[in-house]
Amino acid sequence: NAINDRPRSFQDCVVWARQHWENQYSNQIKQLLYNFPPDQQTTSGAPFWSGPKRCPSPLNFDPKEDVHLDYVVAAANLRANLYGIPNCVDRDCIAKIATSVEIAITDAQLQQTHEDMDQDRVKTIIHELPPVGKLASLKITPLEFEKDDDTNFHMDFIVAASNLRAANYKIPPADRLRSKLIAGKIIPAIATTTSVVAGMVCLELYKLAQGYNVLEVFKNGFVNLALPFFGFSEPIAAPNNKYYDKNWTLWDRFEVKGDITLQEFLDYFKNEHKLEITMLSQGVCMLYSFFMPKAKRQERLNLPMSEVVTRVSKKQLQPHVKALVFELCCNDEEGSDVEVPYVKYTLPAV
Repeated sequence: NAINDRPRSFQDCVVWARQHWENQYSNQIKQLLYNFPPDQQTTSGAPFWSGPKRCPSPLNFDPKEDVHLDYVVAAANLRANLYGIPNCVDRDCIAKIATSVEIAITDAQLQQTHEDMDQDRVKTIIHELPPVGKLASLKITPLEFEKDDDTNFHMDFIVAASNLRAANYKIPPADRLRSKLIAGKIIPAIATTTSVVAGMVCLELYKLAQGYNVLEVFKNGFVNLALPFFGFSEPIAAPNNKYYDKNWTLWDRFEVKGDITLQEFLDYFKNEHKLEITMLSQGVCMLYSFFMPKAKRQERLNLPMSEVVTRVSKKQLQPHVKALVFELCCNDEEGSDVEVPYVKYTLPAV
């Protein structure tokens, strides 16, 4: 894709930026709201979108909105810089191109323009790679962030991107100066703080390598390089959780070896652990839920777990993947919501 989808003109950069805008601020939010609708309730009847969880809303692209067009202008010019294409700051021209871009509405349309990578196509793709001679004109230049250059589109992109995401969650926007102050504190912190933290982590790793398994030997570190301040304290043991008579911490997990069907997976937890799974997810993908349409739920129940994952995520499992991590929401025998560890699902050897 880096070769075949590379832009050959500034218009290609604008098309990419417009599609990227749609994915970031519309499609992702619509998918989130599809999985968790605004009126979604938890198993206890409380609103899912409450407290710290803000219910987002998707944005509709409008070239007359300055922040919308700012994003496309900045993203298109940054991509052009990567590939050595001359910049363009003609907002009217960019707005005209952006409004003419076809946006996929259905999964079928999206599939036509973004075909998923699968292992069966790898050899074919290798043969399709153009010879070196045809890539002589291809030059990709990495960009180094610089907040103080108002002509490089770096801060333009950051301001537009952060304010668009804020609009998704109805958070007040920040002006350019405030965004620059926030961004300016990040780079210096990386070089200094990261090196100190890495050193402290290594000290703790030495203790593990020497075989210590007593909690009191290890230390939490607190650092403020501006003062400077270095403080250490004994770590607190991981909180204990409980379902039925079983205690567990964040270090525990269920282990299931596959490949079994979704129905067998649900039955396993029902019979072996007396837990009724109400929601099952893998990463950002909702694989099963009690509020899922009956037809869709029934379709997935007889599929192997690995196939459910590939169908929902629309991505093939890579050969190096040996196990999957599933998150569960469960009810006990009395119908009460209980917290349980995650599941390590080991895939069968190929």
